[in-house]
Formats: sequence, structure tokens, C-alpha cells
Amino acid sequence: MTEDKGMTDDETVARAYELAALDRDFILGDSMRGARFMMEYAKAEEHLRRRRIRSTVVVFGSARIRPGGGEWQSRMYQAARAFGRIVSEKGGALSGEDGWRDNVIATGGGPGVMEAANRGAQQAGAVTIGFNIALPHEQRPNRYITPDLCFQFHYFAMRKMHLAMRANALAIFPGGFGTLDELFELLTLSQTGKSPAIPVVLYDRDFWTRMVNFGGLAETGMISADDLESFDFADDPDEAWEKLTARGLSAHPPQA
Repeated sequence: MTEDKGMTDDETVARAYELAALDRDFILGDSMRGARFMMEYAKAEEHLRRRRIRSTVVVFGSARIRPGGGEWQSRMYQAARAFGRIVSEKGGALSGEDGWRDNVIATGGGPGVMEAANRGAQQAGAVTIGFNIALPHEQRPNRYITPDLCFQFHYFAMRKMHLAMRANALAIFPGGFGTLDELFELLTLSQTGKSPAIPVVLYDRDFWTRMVNFGGLAETGMISADDLESFDFADDPDEAWEKLTARGLSAHPPQA
């Protein structure tokens, strides 16, 4: 007569019996992709609310720019650093009377322009956010992000959502594919009415007008002439701040 081993001796049954929330293989399986997507939203949201982050100024730009990477790269790095400090000192990131923080500098969390903007914010004594992404070649968070506001995402879409949903303004420094992707995605959201129009400044007019023929897009009818009014250019950190405030940036939450 065969002895009954009991279900705990059967590996398959034992794994099925494990609580779903504690079953790593189940949580990371294909059927739970939607739940993981939701958790990436909820975890960052919980930390941002705990820190009373009401709105952000998002800074995009190349991870390849270095302070010692030549005259132009050094100038871009120092400009992003100065911009992060100016916004943090003047925009409400140091916490308002009600305890909420506005126009907190938020970046993609990596090196280069992102590091510089986070560094400037930290220099001003403000909290600052890094929305990192898990990549095949690991992106390490820069050291100037406020530790409990340093996030890691698997899904680009959820990372982009968190970058966009509290944004009061965008400052786009020179960058490559990733920067262009973020710039055009957020311009498209505004163009299509999927998000409120917010102030946008492209830093270093010469770079942007050489890289993208914005006027040509309008001339060929691919965008309307009015779309060219959705952003400004700036060549100085103070000018970038002034252009954003002239377009309506102030210490208040984004419109719903």
C-alpha cells in the first residue's frame, strides 16, 4: 500500500498553496503584468504624497554630458545645475506655508544633465526626484537625488506617466533619442489635449534648431503654425526660468 505523502511533500501543490502575494514566480509571471504596472504607479505615488510633492519641473537631457567633457558639455552641465538651483529656490520646492512642495525638480535619475539638475536642487536645500529605469546596461541613480524620492521603473510607460502627471513645466536640454522621445511625447499630449498645455523651454537654441527643423514641419503641414508657439528657446539658466514664468509657471498644482 502506497503511503500518502501529504500535499506539503508535493512541490507543485505546495507552490499553488502559497499565498499569492508571497509567490515571487506568480507575481513576476505574464498573467500579473497588469498588477505589476499598477504597483509601479502606486509605490511612487505613495512616496510622492508622503513628501507632499504637489507639482514638478521636469528636466530632460543627455546622460552623456559630463562636466569635464569639453567646453560645450561643461557649459550644458553647469547650466542644468544652475537651472535646478534657480527653480528650487524660486518655485516653491522648499515647501510652502501649507507644507506642500511645488515645482520640485524631477529628472530621469541618471548621470549627465539629470545629475546636474538634481545637484542644483540639492544645493538649494530642496528635495529632488529621480525616476530611474531598469535597463540592460544598468543605469545607476545619481547621488544628488533625495533618497526616498529615488525610484526605479521596469515599464517606460509608467515612468513617463509619473514624469508627466505632476509637471508644471519642462526644461529640455540637449540630448539624444531618449530626450527627443520625451520631448515629442509630451508636446503631443499637449497638442492632442490629453494633458494641459504647460510651459516648455528648449535649452540651447543653436543645438535644437540644428537638430530639428521645427519650421519645416509647419511649412509642410505636418504641424500647424500655432504648434510652434508651444515652446520657447533659452540660452541662459535665468532666461529659461523667466521664459517659463512668462508662460504661466507659478507655485501651484497642475490643472486636473
